[in-house]
Amino acid sequence: MNDKQGRTESEQMDNWWQGDWARFLRGNVYLLGFLSAIVGLLFVGRGQLPSSTLLIWGLTFGGTTAVAVLLVSLYRVQVELKESRHELATKAAELNFAREVQVTLFPTEFPEDTGLCFAAVCIPAQGISGDFYDIFRCPDGRILVALADVSGKGVPAAILMANLQARLRVHTERNADLSEVCYTLNNDLYAVTEQSKFATAFVAQWNPDLRRLDYVNAGHSAPVLLSSAENGELTQGGTPFGLFPGVAYECGSVKLRDSDVLVLYSDGITEAAGLDGEEFGSGRLTEIVGNTRDKSIGEIRESILTAVEQWAGTEQQDDMTLVVVKVDEQQSEDSSS
Repeated sequence: MNDKQGRTESEQMDNWWQGDWARFLRGNVYLLGFLSAIVGLLFVGRGQLPSSTLLIWGLTFGGTTAVAVLLVSLYRVQVELKESRHELATKAAELNFAREVQVTLFPTEFPEDTGLCFAAVCIPAQGISGDFYDIFRCPDGRILVALADVSGKGVPAAILMANLQARLRVHTERNADLSEVCYTLNNDLYAVTEQSKFATAFVAQWNPDLRRLDYVNAGHSAPVLLSSAENGELTQGGTPFGLFPGVAYECGSVKLRDSDVLVLYSDGITEAAGLDGEEFGSGRLTEIVGNTRDKSIGEIRESILTAVEQWAGTEQQDDMTLVVVKVDEQQSEDSSS
């Protein structure tokens, strides 16, 4: 378990204890008031106690009863606290298991000898993520690169994410037309989700022989592209998946050259807010990529994550996902020779 998850579980326990203790005090306010009154009477009438047997017996009986009730109440709180700790531990174990399963859905190795190199990361805000990325080689040699952000957080978003990722793989491996693939994905998601659920996505395929990247942007944040030949944002596409049925998606394309850098990201990166509420923004992201484009893709990725953490702090509000793609000069030379 990482430090962030540990802090979250500790905070949940603290919140529970504070809430339950407050409920205990509210539920026993009259009992506590009675005990306070007894203490007051004992103090005020301390000089008369030896001559008043009835008062002594009354106070003794009342005090003993009050203490007994208080002890029973404290015992009940202890039992409830123990049960809640067990419940939290069970939920934590289930969440850890779900996280382990989800990690296996992300690619552990990236395609080689493609003319491109890759670095990627997904950092969930709540143990498991509604974001996903995927990079794989299709049977006909095309390289698929995708990043999607499912609405919502936690387990429901993660389940929908896994569903979308599986469908993406099935459809893209069978069909090279991204417009048709996205048309089908959108209808599939619309059919199996509530109206309020949707997913933004950027889906691209790289043709190593043509050195061309075809893409569809389904309502997603435009990637950062630093290219020696292409200008403009990669926005061609359509609406997010799952909002409306029968949507037609337009496919765009760009030529990539040596040392060009493409960065896909989820809005957890650009919408990370500083202490004053100002968001990190796409402008800062583009500036960092520009300043580090000559470095390795791993260094570009880490530079972005470090900058976001310095800007927004360690308390992450949303899932953060990055895919860094760079034209590999050595592979480019090999493919052109």
